[in-house]
Amino acid sequence: MADSVAAGLGDEKEAENEGKEKEKRAFRASDKAETGSGASELTETLGFYERKAKRQESRRSLSDLSLVRFVSAELTRGYFLEHNEAKYTERRERVYTCLRIPKELEKLMIFGFFLCLDAFLYVFTLLPLRVLLALIRLLTLPCCGLSGSRLLQPAQVCDVLKGLIMVLCYSMMHYVDYSMMYHLIRGQSVIKLYIIYNMLEVADRLFSSFGQDILDALYWTATEPKERKRAHIGVIPHFFMAVLYVFLHAILIMVQATTLNVAFNSHNKSLLTIMMSNNFVEIKGSVFKKFEKNNLFQMSNSDIKERFTNYVLLLIVCLRNMEQFSWNPDHLWVLFPDVCMVVASEIAVDVVKHAFITKFNDIPADVYSEYRASLAFDLVSSRQKNAYTDYSDSVSRRMGFIPLPLALLLIRVVTSSVKIQGALAVVCVVLFYLGMITLKVLNSIVLLGKSCVYVKEANMEEKLFQSPPSAAPSRVSSRAHRTKHTRESAGEPEDEGVSASVITQPTHQPERTASNLPTSESDQFLTTPDESEEKIITQDGTELVHRAPKKDLLEIDRFTICGNRID
Repeated sequence: MADSVAAGLGDEKEAENEGKEKEKRAFRASDKAETGSGASELTETLGFYERKAKRQESRRSLSDLSLVRFVSAELTRGYFLEHNEAKYTERRERVYTCLRIPKELEKLMIFGFFLCLDAFLYVFTLLPLRVLLALIRLLTLPCCGLSGSRLLQPAQVCDVLKGLIMVLCYSMMHYVDYSMMYHLIRGQSVIKLYIIYNMLEVADRLFSSFGQDILDALYWTATEPKERKRAHIGVIPHFFMAVLYVFLHAILIMVQATTLNVAFNSHNKSLLTIMMSNNFVEIKGSVFKKFEKNNLFQMSNSDIKERFTNYVLLLIVCLRNMEQFSWNPDHLWVLFPDVCMVVASEIAVDVVKHAFITKFNDIPADVYSEYRASLAFDLVSSRQKNAYTDYSDSVSRRMGFIPLPLALLLIRVVTSSVKIQGALAVVCVVLFYLGMITLKVLNSIVLLGKSCVYVKEANMEEKLFQSPPSAAPSRVSSRAHRTKHTRESAGEPEDEGVSASVITQPTHQPERTASNLPTSESDQFLTTPDESEEKIITQDGTELVHRAPKKDLLEIDRFTICGNRID
């Protein structure tokens, strides 16, 4: 230690001597500069000291860049997250939203599943009874001498048409051989079956989109007031179109069920694995797109319909397999793992898809409660005295779920798989039918109670007493507005006769429809936040901005185009 102290004192003395020597040289240089004889020597001395100072600084900086100093800086470096508190709070809320999505989504899915089940059971239970009552009224009313009143009410006419469609299509389905179709599909290769299954899914969506329009056209043509001018092709052509549609859609679903049955019975399960992996393709096609609330509502309705349809297809596959094995209960446990695998993959795909869609588009998880309230509103409004549609038809429009073809296929499979022989079998069928009616009634009561609760929580009671908005007046008014603006810009006179005839029609009331639109504060969550603007440049250079009305969730069905079409 003494040596180090002595060395330190020696360095200080050397530095002091060096400093004194520099001062002497600088003093001599200044004297020479004053006399005018040493300017060059002074410049040389100053340059020498500047270069020496730069070398010392470079050596000091190089000595600071040591490996130990870098490692110590990395180990002791700190930062404060509260400097960007808003960003991290938003990230945390996104995580919480993703964690809430499975629960909120499954609540909506369960509620929608029982809505589809209610509409599906209606075809088997209440529809035959309603058709029977309508036929009794049709036969007994003329005998009572009440010729002035209508033979059948509009709802009864629709019920009779549904019953006739089911009877005709069921008789036509007897000419379709299920066994031949099964062996024909089984003889194809795996890749070809995979392509066929994808084509069937696309065709099913196309059939559903156009099928409900065909049925609605038939119902309105059959019940339209007769005093109006005839603007249709007649009830009989519409009826045959509806019969053809239901039959073709039922055949399509039968081929779909047969392909799924082949996948279940394949030895290596490769086809089933490929068909399940097709569900995960939906994630790629949906997650990375821009979605609004209305688009997500369409997708949710489509997922509800798809899940219920898959459950019915799995039921048909199990019935056909149990029939082939003489209803051996042991074979049911062989099918059970594959059924669970298909159901689990469907649920997982829906959860992942909706979680990332809500994350990327900043949609809160509470939006699913709004969707559930909108579906509940359909159920409650169909029970009103001024209801304008049957509940099963409203479910078909909202979700794209048409129960008639699916029910027709299930009836065809059950009647071909189960043989009814003897009085005991007839008693079992009657008891089973009574059990289905009981299930339908209980399901309807529970759904109606839950729907009233959801509508009350969403503050939508006042909407129940408003007349439903019509789609036709808005189209006519917008078309008339565009025509008027075009003629004004071209300098042509306005045709008052055409516009007056459009306005004075009894079904076209755009002003009344606009006044009936909801204006309460509770309607804000039922609309999308974005408003579309249409800019028109007039001749004088002024710019007119027309704001399109907000889309209400109650006006969004499965096939309404809101931004991008959702499949």
